[in-house]
Amino acid sequence: MTAPRFNHVSVSAPDLEASVRFYTEVFGMTRIPSPNFGYPVAWMQSGNLQLHLFQQQVQAPAQHHFALTLGPEQLSDIYLRAKEHGWIEPETQGAAIRELADGAAQSYLRDPAGNLVEMDTPSFAALAAEVRADAKRLVEEHPQSEENLRATLFPG
Repeated sequence: MTAPRFNHVSVSAPDLEASVRFYTEVFGMTRIPSPNFGYPVAWMQSGNLQLHLFQQQVQAPAQHHFALTLGPEQLSDIYLRAKEHGWIEPETQGAAIRELADGAAQSYLRDPAGNLVEMDTPSFAALAAEVRADAKRLVEEHPQSEENLRATLFPG
C-alpha cells in the first residue's frame, strides 16, 4: 500500500481577509478559487500544497501547528519582520528560534487568528547573524539520546 501524501491543512480565520493578507504578504502564498461551503473560506496555494482558511469563530489551539519549509534567507527575512511586528512566539516552544541537533532551524509565529505556524530551514548556519544571535540550541536545553540525535525534519 502506498502511503498517503498530505494535501492541505485547514485553520480558523475569524477575520478571513486579514489572514489572507498575512499569508500572502508574509509567505508569498497565492489565493486560489475555492468552493462555496455556505460560509466564507479562502484557499491559499503554497507550492503543491494548500492552506485552507475558514471564517468561523473557533479559537486556535495553543500547541497545534503546521510547518513551512523556507530557505535560510527567506526564514531570516520573515523572522526579522515578524519579530518587529511582535508575531514571534517564544513561549509556546521555549525559544524564538532554535537550532536542532541536525543543524536545522525552527521558529514559530502566530497568524492574525492565533494559529501557530512553524518555520523550518535545513541550515541554521546559513541564517543571518542577527537571527542566529536570538537562537537557543536544543541539545543545550534538553538532554538528547542517541536516537533523539538522529531525528531530522529533512530526511534523505
